[in-house]
Amino acid sequence: MLRMNADEILAFMRKVFPQARMPIEIEELRDGFLRIRVKTTERYLRPGNTIAGPALMNIADTAMYYLVLAMVGPVPLALTTNLNINFMRAPKLGDLIAETNMLKLGKRLAVGEVSIYSDGSAEPVAHATVTYSIPPGSTKPSAPSE
Repeated sequence: MLRMNADEILAFMRKVFPQARMPIEIEELRDGFLRIRVKTTERYLRPGNTIAGPALMNIADTAMYYLVLAMVGPVPLALTTNLNINFMRAPKLGDLIAETNMLKLGKRLAVGEVSIYSDGSAEPVAHATVTYSIPPGSTKPSAPSE
């Protein structure tokens, strides 16, 4: 059961994290799954004309945070405790798609995986596993659907 919808997540981010300026569109949100689109521009490039690794890490972390918010509710102090990312191929400049699956949602930890794709490509450019700590006293999480 979702506790926040896409509009509520984006409004929460504008209010609580106004410094977050990455252009993100939530394309799909359902119990245990989130798909976002990020419009990348030249400011995300590194030498060699590919999207910089830190930008891909930011996308993975943000996608997981959005899914945690959707499933737990507006918890600004949920935080990343681990992010492991594998860069698999050079992403194209343009839109990137991040698909996030919740693997386990407990009372204190949320574990998920994020696959990032260049728009129009079936092969991922990066894959991350991300763990979030959910602070005590937060809204009781709902279990992800099978």
